[in-house]
Amino acid sequence: MTFSRETIVAVATPPGMGGIGVVRTSGDAVPSVATALLGFVPEPRVATLATFRNDAGEPIDQGIALYFAAPRSYTGEHVLELHGHGGPVVLDMLVTRVLQLGARLARAGEFSERAFLNGKLDLAQAEAIADLIQSGSAMAARCAVRSLQGAFSKRVRQVVETITLLRVHIEAAIDFPEEEVDFLEDQELSRRMQQARAHLDDLAQSARQGSLLRDGIRVVIAGLPNAGKSSLFNTLVEQDRVIVNVNPGTTRDLIEEAIQLDGMPLHVADTAGLRDTQDEVETEGVRRAHQAMHEADRILLVMDDSDQQTSQTSLIDQLPADSSVTLVRNKIDLTGRTPGLSEESSLPVVALSVKTGAGVPVLRDHLKACMGFEQAGESTFLARRRHLAAIDQAREHLARGYEQLELRAGELLAEELRLVQQSLGEIVGEFTSEELLGRIFAEFCIGK
Repeated sequence: MTFSRETIVAVATPPGMGGIGVVRTSGDAVPSVATALLGFVPEPRVATLATFRNDAGEPIDQGIALYFAAPRSYTGEHVLELHGHGGPVVLDMLVTRVLQLGARLARAGEFSERAFLNGKLDLAQAEAIADLIQSGSAMAARCAVRSLQGAFSKRVRQVVETITLLRVHIEAAIDFPEEEVDFLEDQELSRRMQQARAHLDDLAQSARQGSLLRDGIRVVIAGLPNAGKSSLFNTLVEQDRVIVNVNPGTTRDLIEEAIQLDGMPLHVADTAGLRDTQDEVETEGVRRAHQAMHEADRILLVMDDSDQQTSQTSLIDQLPADSSVTLVRNKIDLTGRTPGLSEESSLPVVALSVKTGAGVPVLRDHLKACMGFEQAGESTFLARRRHLAAIDQAREHLARGYEQLELRAGELLAEELRLVQQSLGEIVGEFTSEELLGRIFAEFCIGK
């Protein structure tokens, strides 16, 4: 894997004006940059008041200089941070001065990428930094910190260690075929395989919970005009986000909002009423509604409980095949139906009244249940979709390995266990392509 030794620089604070702005630089040339810019190399890890000067020796700004000598720094290289006043012009002048001294502008996430390449962080910890910055809730932030501190990586390595011990056992059987004992018939081996599968299943469950904390699910509200879709949308997002009117066809476009349910992110979309219409704009709205339903993790099919003419079957037939659907029977204040959760034709049904609020808490709880909600504990960490894919791949290889064990195919079992290790190793960066690294760190902000 190629690794540039160039010195890099970037503004590490958000764009705009602020009380303090930070310019960060990392690389072999940092000591010479500090000497030219400050007149000296600050004592490592000591906040030092200094004047930042341009190439003519004139002051650009005055602030705090922090120097971290390699390898005791975030990136593992020499690092200099200039904490000055947070005006964009001042920060741009500082960056320009460092560029004049031989540095180049850092790519998005390049500081964290160098920390990973220099062994200061594994890949899961590096990703946790971006997740912590982008946290949408206090719960997600706490879980991101646990991942940054290595909780996720530790769990992954514990499973890898279990697999490694299994491989040692299997390969011993392959290397010493003259031994009278058939290692593959050893019941202890079967027990340890089952134990490894249980540990991997537990890791997958924790990762799914962490992924929900990070990404949430997409919920699309659909149904006939005037069923109360927009009113339900406004209730869920807790603001009058969508115009509500008795005239059918009021909503003609896709309207989306991100909310939280006990710290779990939920992306809610309101759609145009599902009906045949000659209006070109409304027709486009209906088309977009169908497209949104195809992309949804769950569809809330809203029905007017007071409308006895509504054909539930015809509405369900319009939904994408294999979609996850919850029927919402709205306006029960007009029918006297008891609010709550039930089941009809194998579909969950929530009876509620948006007008009175009856049954709305039931819907919120139902959505949390659909998300697999569990109160995040000390063992919860944030996980990404690529982590879930790697764990699922590892589980598939382990399942195939168990089949090979039953067939007494030692070589094939050893290969499946090796692939389990490789899949899990991709999570922490032990087996990682440059292309994957580029995609991951491109999501980071510049200066981190």
